[in-house]
Amino acid sequence: MTEKHHAELAIPEHDPADGRQLPPRHGEFRRAKIVLIVVALLLVAGAARTTLSNFLQRRAVANVTSQNAKQFVSVVTPQATAASETLLPATLRGAVESPIYARATGYLLHRYVDIGAKVKQGQLLADLDTPETDQELAQAIAQRNQINASLGLARSSLDRWQQLRQRDAVSQQELDERQSTYTQGVANLAAADANVKRLEQLESFKRIVAPFDGVITQRNVDVGDLIAAGSGSAQAMFSLAQTDPLRVYAQVPQAYAQSVSVGQPVVVTQAELPGQHFQGKITHVSGAIDVATRSLQIEAALPNPDGKLRPGAYVQLALPGAVQPHLSVPANALLFRAEGPRVAVVDDQGIVHLHKIVIAQDLGQTLELADGVSRKDRVIVNPSDSVDDGDQVQAKALETKGVSKPAAKAQGGES
Repeated sequence: MTEKHHAELAIPEHDPADGRQLPPRHGEFRRAKIVLIVVALLLVAGAARTTLSNFLQRRAVANVTSQNAKQFVSVVTPQATAASETLLPATLRGAVESPIYARATGYLLHRYVDIGAKVKQGQLLADLDTPETDQELAQAIAQRNQINASLGLARSSLDRWQQLRQRDAVSQQELDERQSTYTQGVANLAAADANVKRLEQLESFKRIVAPFDGVITQRNVDVGDLIAAGSGSAQAMFSLAQTDPLRVYAQVPQAYAQSVSVGQPVVVTQAELPGQHFQGKITHVSGAIDVATRSLQIEAALPNPDGKLRPGAYVQLALPGAVQPHLSVPANALLFRAEGPRVAVVDDQGIVHLHKIVIAQDLGQTLELADGVSRKDRVIVNPSDSVDDGDQVQAKALETKGVSKPAAKAQGGES
């Protein structure tokens, strides 16, 4: 460095006489080198930190993305139906039911029973006043007496003419005329007797009696009403039903028609009598499927000694063993595809497989499947609409309590 340069920098000139020496230049280079190395190390450390941070961040993002890409699903295993019976709507009818009509025309004179009355066979229910029939009977009796008197005269005349013919006092033709007159009188008397018996029988119909033991279920007349004979357009006076035993009528769907037979036990329940079950047996099975409803009519006999059940009531009839065992899954496991209903099943590797199913019964909250799943399958509950074959999922078992219920279903409506 020159003296001029020193003067510009206000550095005093070096005087060799004062004994002081300038610092050597190689020390300054070493310090500068150390500083440069430290700075370089700091830069390298900063770059390494930034690179490591970016790597860790990218790895965390990749893990989160992979985690978010996984589908978590809840699965259940199909449950076997606990019972195999089907509930059918049914109607109670009396073992014998009959409307009671009048056989004679007249006015109701007396009525001895009302609805709910228990009657015995032959018990008097009502009396009719039939003046026209009474007069016809009296007239018929008088005509019969008249014909009978004429017949007596014809008989005596025939006897006399037979004696005269023996003496050859009269001709054979005259005797034949008397014989014909007598024979005609006999025929007329027989006709008169028949007419009297007819009217006497009609007269007996003034007394309305019970044809069998039972309960009066309807009364459509009262004292003073004009009662018309016959059942065409006339109204029934009473309705009588035998309530023990009862008949139960039900329509069995065609799918269960092969499972019913005469003598098979049935159980009848009524909603108004909760917790009570009535045992009966099938007594008659229709020999053909009804074309309109595709169902088979059956009739069961049901004892009713205490009269709790009443004819005409709507009941439910249970057919044990009518339904074949099936597997039950929740209804929200069903998938709708263009090819038909499906369920999503997860295998041991977490791969989804769509199984084609056959629905036996829809019980509302559960489905009974006749085909498509097994007891060991894991069925996805509430599957996404986008789930498809080959999807990777993470399955978690769901509590299946209450999923499986007895196979009890009212087929159809009240048939």
